[in-house]
Amino acid sequence: MKNVLATVVGIFVASFVVYIFESLIGHTLFPLPEGADPTDMEWIKNNMDLIPLGSKLFVIIAHFMGIVSGMFIAAVISKTSMIPSYIVGGIMLAATLFVIIMLPKDTWFAIGDAILAIIGFFLGKSFANNRMNKNKLQ
Repeated sequence: MKNVLATVVGIFVASFVVYIFESLIGHTLFPLPEGADPTDMEWIKNNMDLIPLGSKLFVIIAHFMGIVSGMFIAAVISKTSMIPSYIVGGIMLAATLFVIIMLPKDTWFAIGDAILAIIGFFLGKSFANNRMNKNKLQ
């Protein structure tokens, strides 16, 4: 039961971290154009060129940080299994891939997002593994 909780909380934390970096920080520092609706996929598809570069960079950072933090929190809660961390990382990688495919992006943006998401997965795995090893020593 603890592993189910670890997975659910890990996904929630990962999603919340993505929201913080992408929306709260990214859109505050680099506001979207007047009349923009970040919840409308059609608007985003049709106006990707109007979105500030800084906002795009925060999307990439958000996906990276979400994966790392979600996987780590899943490990902290589970304490005994890496499976919740892998599930969280896999779901967040799939979500990132979905965003890359669904929204037309500059090549640098799509490649950067994919590479940092993959790096985030392996870094999250490393942090989660270190946490597991620390738990075994206690």
